[in-house]
This record gives sequence, structure tokens and C-alpha cells, in this order.
Amino acid sequence: MSQEMEDQIPVSETEADTAPESAPTPEKTEEQILEECRARLCAACDVKAEADAVRLRALAEMDNFKKRVQREKEEQARYAAEKVLADLLPTLDNLDLALQYGGQTEECRSMMVGVEMTRTMLLAALKEHGLVPVGKTGEEFDPNLHEAVGQEASEEVQSGHIVRVMQKGYQLNDRLLRPARVIVAAK
Repeated sequence: MSQEMEDQIPVSETEADTAPESAPTPEKTEEQILEECRARLCAACDVKAEADAVRLRALAEMDNFKKRVQREKEEQARYAAEKVLADLLPTLDNLDLALQYGGQTEECRSMMVGVEMTRTMLLAALKEHGLVPVGKTGEEFDPNLHEAVGQEASEEVQSGHIVRVMQKGYQLNDRLLRPARVIVAAK
């Protein structure tokens, strides 16, 4: 090398080239190498185990979501007709009133047969959709199904049982649409 080139090289680089090596690094033993490999392998296993756990949690959450959506869909289908059926209840009430009071005259009795058939057909169609009447005379009073509008002394019916049904109640599947309005036997 020429003198000019040596002058341009910084001192630290030249010293590094000529500096004696500090303590030589001893070579690793086989056991140390194996231990390092095991540590790296364990770390990789931990990452894989964590990834598997995350994947399983995600799958479980997805499964729960699917089940919840299916339940909601079934419930919605089961009670989809609730509003329409609730709107038909006054029609049933009017048919009941027509049958109760319309057959009092001879001229109306033949027409009441048609009204009774219409009511029976309507109830059968509504029953196909899960609508069932609630409240019968003699039945035990249940505040979950009946609304007491009065009490009356009765020798024919036990205390706490229904003496008279003022307005029928209706239940759609297991949901109460309208409670039956009843008179309850007094104690």
C-alpha cells in the first residue's frame, strides 16, 4: 500500500485489524447446543399452542353465534303471527257474543248455525298456528293466565276457582296474548 492510502484509513480500523483478539470464545458443547435447540423448539411449541387455542376459541364463538342465530330465527318464526292473531281476537269475541245473544229469537237460530260454523272454522285455523283459548269455568284461578275482575260466592265451584268467564283469554304457543277475564269464587 502506498503511504497516501494508509493515511486515509482511520486509525480505529487499522487498530482493529492489528489488535490481538481478546479471549477466544470457547466452542459450545453438544449439551449446550441441544439445550438451545430445545429452548427454541419450546418457544415454537408455545406459539403453536397459543395459535391453536386462539383458533379453538374462534371456532367455539362461531358455533355459539350460529346456535344463537338459529334459536332467534326459530323463535321469530314461532311468534311471527302474534300481531295478526292478536288483531283477530276481537273478531272471535264478537262471534262469541253473536252466539250468546243471537239465538234468543226463532228467526235468528238458523243464522246462528252458520255463525257457529264460522267460529269453529276460524278457531281451527288459528289453532293450527298455535293459538289456544285460556280460561274455563271451574278451572283453578292462575294469575299467570287469568285476570280476576271480581269475586262471587258460589256453592257449585270451590273457593279460588273460576265461577264465570267474562272474556276468553288466548295463548300463542307458550306466550300469553291476552289473559282471560274471570270472576273467581270467594272464600
